[in-house]
Amino acid sequence: MLTQDLMREVRRLQIRTRRRVNDLFAGEYHSAFKGRGIEFAEVREYEPGDDARTIDWNVTARAGKPFIKRFVEERQLTVILAIDASASGLFASTGRLKSTLASELGAVLALAAARNNDRAGLLFFTDRVERHVPPQKGRTQVLRVLRDLIGFEPISRATDLRVPLEHVTKVHKRRSIVFLISDFAQPAEGSGGFAPTLRRAAQRHELIAVRVTDPREHDLPRAGLVDVLDPETGRRELIDTSSSRVRAAYHARAAAHRAAVAAACRSASCDLVDVSTARPFVHDLAVYFERRERRR
Repeated sequence: MLTQDLMREVRRLQIRTRRRVNDLFAGEYHSAFKGRGIEFAEVREYEPGDDARTIDWNVTARAGKPFIKRFVEERQLTVILAIDASASGLFASTGRLKSTLASELGAVLALAAARNNDRAGLLFFTDRVERHVPPQKGRTQVLRVLRDLIGFEPISRATDLRVPLEHVTKVHKRRSIVFLISDFAQPAEGSGGFAPTLRRAAQRHELIAVRVTDPREHDLPRAGLVDVLDPETGRRELIDTSSSRVRAAYHARAAAHRAAVAAACRSASCDLVDVSTARPFVHDLAVYFERRERRR
């Protein structure tokens, strides 16, 4: 049962994100994600400018004048939003949490799918599957997804990207478009790395990794001694940010991890889209959709 406060938040989120869908993504989304094929729609009389290759010669012979076959795209797309709900999303240096950015991004994609009559599903994960909303079409489904994007509270604080990837591989037998929305803080390779599971999942589904970041994850400010807490493990550490050596090491380690994630995505033939709490994500998604359309 939705409380009145939660329902008001759902409406606010729907209003905020619907404008972005209407203004930017309705056309780009449809063009970027083609359907499973084409299906026959009708036969109609040939008109100047029609492609001669579509002429139906059997009907033309019977009618004594040219007719063409018309086909329409058979979409039947299934979109799964796999969203990282671990505690590392509860971070912001810009006034906007990474988890808030992930939720708004998920809402835009769910509304774009609904606008195109595609099936949308939702998967919240940490180091376990926290919630699974099976893909469906329709307004009721979109409202349920929006409600969960706002009101869901995870049990665990940790992350394991292998969990959602294994889940979509085992549970969703039909090829789907999977948006894996996370900060990808987990190592890609080595013991516990997610890269091998990513490659296996990409063989069954079309994966798009959306990496949610914050500027402070790339560079430390010069702010003296800073008490840093890992929200997932509870580990605390005192860092001397006044040291240029410490700041340089932090930057190098962050850059190496970003490169490792990008390499894992390339190896799996998985697209990687970067969004940041420091800028609107609308432009990043629009650029990706346009790039994807040109590639097809």
